Amino acid sequence: MVGTRATGRNRSYRYYTCFARNRYDKHKCDFTRLDADAVDKAVLEALADFYRTRHDLIGEAVTAARHRHRAAGNDTRTELAAVTAELTKVQQATDRYLTAFETGALDPELLANRLVELRAKTTQLVTRRDQLAADLTNVPSVPEPRVLDEVADYIGDIIIGGDHTQTKALIETLVAQVKILGPDRLVPTFRIPQPENDNGADTADATSAPSGSVRAMTRLVGRAGLEPATNGL
Repeated sequence: MVGTRATGRNRSYRYYTCFARNRYDKHKCDFTRLDADAVDKAVLEALADFYRTRHDLIGEAVTAARHRHRAAGNDTRTELAAVTAELTKVQQATDRYLTAFETGALDPELLANRLVELRAKTTQLVTRRDQLAADLTNVPSVPEPRVLDEVADYIGDIIIGGDHTQTKALIETLVAQVKILGPDRLVPTFRIPQPENDNGADTADATSAPSGSVRAMTRLVGRAGLEPATNGL
């Protein structure tokens, strides 16, 4: 499904339309267009209910994510050791080239070209090293009930008074996918946000406002599926 628009006499209407139908015609796909505003509202209402009432399902999803994290730990540590060793070799090679230049044994143009390559490699390795180290450190955790309630309240505020940009940002952050089983049946899969604990923090800022809580928990891990009762959009 892709986003489409149709212009009426007094306003523009948003729809979700099958990609094949939008690109070709209804002979390629005869599935009806869906009212995008109604779909967004139904998903957001299910999302708010999920964060307010399904703490049990959130706990199960985080537990499963912890098991996956633990199972992947050995592979992550092995790759981290290999990346760290490769980074050491690149840094040593850089030092050797600089030493050769200082002693006059290396052409400046050759040095410049080689340093560009080595610096690019160093940047790549450092980025991967830091990512792997963060993966080992950041163990999935269950957000506190208070934080989940704050997220639910913020979603409710967006439903009531949020604009399209805020709605889109919220859905992109907390909704992994939405399966459409029929014109009046949606099955969304929600993401569970995690606190940014790259520096050792285990929870989101206790003093954050609802919108701050959502922004603070930007490291998304684990998915919890929920089939809401959306008999009508």
